[in-house]
Parts: sequence; C-alpha cells; structure tokens
Amino acid sequence: MIISRTPFRISFAGGGTDLPEYYSKEDGQVISTGIDKYIYVAVKRQTAISEYKFRINWSKVEFKDRIEDIEHPIVREALKMMGLDIPLEVSTFADIPANTGLGSSSSFAVGLLHALFALKGKMVTKGTLADMASRLEIDILKRNIGKQDHYAASYGSLNVFTFHKEGSVSVEPVFYKPEVKQAIESHLMLFYTAIKRDAHQILTVQNMKTEQKRHVLGEMKNQVAQFREIFSSGKDICEFGRLLHRGWLLKKSITDEISSDEIDQHYERAMKAGALGGKLLGAGGGGFLLFFVEPKKQESVSRALKGLYQLPFKFENAGTRITYYDQMLI
Repeated sequence: MIISRTPFRISFAGGGTDLPEYYSKEDGQVISTGIDKYIYVAVKRQTAISEYKFRINWSKVEFKDRIEDIEHPIVREALKMMGLDIPLEVSTFADIPANTGLGSSSSFAVGLLHALFALKGKMVTKGTLADMASRLEIDILKRNIGKQDHYAASYGSLNVFTFHKEGSVSVEPVFYKPEVKQAIESHLMLFYTAIKRDAHQILTVQNMKTEQKRHVLGEMKNQVAQFREIFSSGKDICEFGRLLHRGWLLKKSITDEISSDEIDQHYERAMKAGALGGKLLGAGGGGFLLFFVEPKKQESVSRALKGLYQLPFKFENAGTRITYYDQMLI
C-alpha cells in the first residue's frame, strides 16, 4: 500500500490571474500557502483473484473491470496518464469537505499522481506533479479552473507562483522570520460557511469577463508584491488585513457569482466586530471565509459569527509527500 498526504491551501492575492484567459496575454501571479489540513490518497495493488479489477472508494464505491468505465474522472484519467492497467484499489480521506474553496480537487489530483508514481517506484519533482495534475484537470477534463491550486498543493509552504504566457510556472519561496509568520498566523481566523459550490461554474462566468475586468485582475495581481513585503519585512502587519479587504472588494466586482447576500452578511458582521479585512477563499460562492483580526478582538468576531464553524489552522511547509510505503514495485 502507498499513502500520500497533500495539503489544502489558502491564497491571499492574485486569484484569477492563473487562468489561461489572463496569463496567455500577460503573466499572472498568486501568493498562497499550504495549510495543515490534508487529503490522503491510499493506493493498493490487488491480487489477481479480486472479483473486480478496480475498486474506487470516494463518495461512492465503484467496482469496475475497465479503466474507461471508472466514474471518478480524476482517477480514470490519472490511470490513463500513468499507463497503469493493473488490479488496484484507490481510497481517499480528507480533513475538509470538497467544494469548499481550499483546492480539494487539485490536491487530490496531485496526491493521486504522487501515489501512483510511488507505486511504480519512481520519484518525480514537485513541479512535475503540479504540471501533470493541472494538465489532467484543465486540458484533459476541460475544467475552467486555474493552475494555482495544483502548484500550492504540490509545493506547500508560502510561495509566489508566476504563470507565464508560454505556459510555464515559476515558483519563488517567500522569505520571512519565524516570528513574523507566527504573528500573521495568530491574526488569521477561518470560518466555514457550510455553503458548497462548483468552482468550475463560477470560473466559467469569470473567464467570460476576463477581458472586461483585466484591469481589476491586474490590481489584484499587484497586491502579491505588497503581501510579500509584509511577510519579508514584518512591518505594519495590520496592513495585511486592509489588503485582504481591498482584494475582496476587487474580487466581488468581477461577477455577482462570487458572493451572495448571506456571505456579505457574514462578512459585514465580522468587520463590525473588529476584523480588519477578509476574503472568501477559492472561486467564490461559498466555502471558507478568512479574516485578519487582532487577537484582542477575536473573541468578538467569534461571537459575531457564532453560527459558523471556526477551523483552527497553521501554515505547513512540506507540500505533497508519501507518508506510507509498503509495495512491491510494478
């Protein structure tokens, strides 16, 4: 059996510029971090006497004899990409539900490919895993999503990702002093709205408005350098919250699909209770709200959002990794 562990992510600025409609004309850029919440993918070779060739355990359990009959699209296409047509069982376990804005499908794609490479006894770079996972979802499955999640899941840690016009991606770690990172972490609060949404649908609408809103996306991209400077210098970390707020207003102006009356009400309650700024993570429409709040005001914000579940989290530094390896090589 092989088990991979791949982090979810939160992004601070630049979302939307990782879509082909944007970076095909000018470079996109995102700053994000992996967090200590994970998806685990277990891959086990079955014996030849198994009743079915493939057993896929996800929100349903599939028993199939042919790859092309597998319903889970990422599993099906990953097996094709890897040229693996042997009896296999694939299972997944996650700390956070899918479709909540933390990059779950991309983390799963990265983690599955990582486990399948390990099954074949091969070590590959984080860049290779991210590139393959993004091609699987964007080029093969034709999902209207960006590349940032695949790279954040693969690399973990705090990075600036630059998406170049020819399709390549540059990865630059953000340097910081431990006490600065800890101070920023201590100001961040994450709340689950319990609203699930389809990022593909929201980003389809956003893609259609990319040209019309290119200047807005450009302003969001320009915030990346500002966030990076706060991490690097440690000066005036409260500006972090104000930047989040400006970024949220910019993001909302792209399309009405990004927020809703319910989400706006949650946001306004948090701001009135003392939050300096925040944003809805992911494409929008639901999922998690992230707020930057001074520690002395966090109890007030928690009371204002008492109907929402607060998820404690920390930044993580490892990216995708194999946590268990016990397998005869193929």
